[in-house]
Amino acid sequence: MLSRIAESLFWIGRYVERADGTARILDVHLERLNHLPPEDQRSVAQELLGVMGSRPDHDEFGLPELLHAIAYDRTHATSIAGSLGAARENARRARETVSSSLWECLNTTYYGLSQHRKDVVGTYRFCHWVLERTAMVGGLTDTTMSHDESWLFLVLGRSLERADMTARMLSTREVHTAGMSWVNMLRCAGAYESFLRTRRAAFDDRHAAEFLLMDRLFPRSIVYALRDADEALAKLDPSDTRLGHINDARRIVGQARTFLEFHRTDDLMVELPEHMERVQRAVAQASDAISRKYFNRADELAWVGEVS
Repeated sequence: MLSRIAESLFWIGRYVERADGTARILDVHLERLNHLPPEDQRSVAQELLGVMGSRPDHDEFGLPELLHAIAYDRTHATSIAGSLGAARENARRARETVSSSLWECLNTTYYGLSQHRKDVVGTYRFCHWVLERTAMVGGLTDTTMSHDESWLFLVLGRSLERADMTARMLSTREVHTAGMSWVNMLRCAGAYESFLRTRRAAFDDRHAAEFLLMDRLFPRSIVYALRDADEALAKLDPSDTRLGHINDARRIVGQARTFLEFHRTDDLMVELPEHMERVQRAVAQASDAISRKYFNRADELAWVGEVS
């Protein structure tokens, strides 16, 4: 496969998942932010923007600026609109590879971005519309494309971005003034009902964090996403199955996954920021390694996570 086509498919997966994850994070914080006094709004908005990998450009950065920066700003692929626009542009470049249904879905989504009010209520509806559109993109990807190399690159991008976005979502727990509960955090990941089915007794924060980090059966857990990425890399490069993991990207992903799977601690909540930083760093390094191996040039965007 041509490297430019492979790269476009990889970034379609990442951008669509980025839009989905950002919409989930914004949706679950929106109501709480709206009810905070202006001083607290500014503080939480700036912290939340930092979790998403950006920095405010002035001290008066508040809720309206946050909505623009992570929902509607088409000039940066860190926002929902910017991510969906970039996904559509990459689909146009790989038009001969993606299915017509997938292209039409991304194209229709792109032209629907401007049909939403940009206040708090409009943004709430916008987030839910984005979740519906990205779910449709995911379904069409899996049901209208052959599960060959093209599909594997798309899934690889989606899986890495999903691990990164779940880590960012868990990092928003550090925005204490927003008053986030773990029930809302589970709802943010679409995990609440699945979690309750696994925990029939009382649960605490630690159980919820473990589920989102390490559950092997829930698709949005970090371990599940990293395992999907590892399997995609193994199928793309089966040559190293006997001699060990020579592929740098697979080594990085595998180490991050196995650390979470087999690490046990008595105080997960204290270690949670360290774990999230490690996951985001691994995704950034794996993305760089994939770019070097398959695309023959640097990633088209530097946004792979700013880790302090």
